[in-house]
Amino acid sequence: MDNTITVTQVIPIEMYVWLSAALFAIGVTGVLVRRNAIVVLMCIELMLNAVNLLLAAFSTYLSDASGQIMVFFIMVVAAAEASVGLALLVMIYRNTKSVDISFLNKLKW
Repeated sequence: MDNTITVTQVIPIEMYVWLSAALFAIGVTGVLVRRNAIVVLMCIELMLNAVNLLLAAFSTYLSDASGQIMVFFIMVVAAAEASVGLALLVMIYRNTKSVDISFLNKLKW
């Protein structure tokens, strides 16, 4: 008899859905409320990780690897987004001495 316990037997899929929804809601709230550009980027990363958690959980639950492959591609896009976003923030900080996104409306024509 096999004594191994899989993740789907220990934690029901509904818990992953609730956790992912809570993380995504925290990320959306942070993007909408905060004015610091670094915090906004972190909240976008939190939303992407909530989606990754849900994709990985359903992929494991359904025993299908396509969700985990999608997680890999989302992580690559998130890394590129973080590097480009931080490079933009460094340049904005050098010019304006602030990372407040409400200050960026002066970039309009």
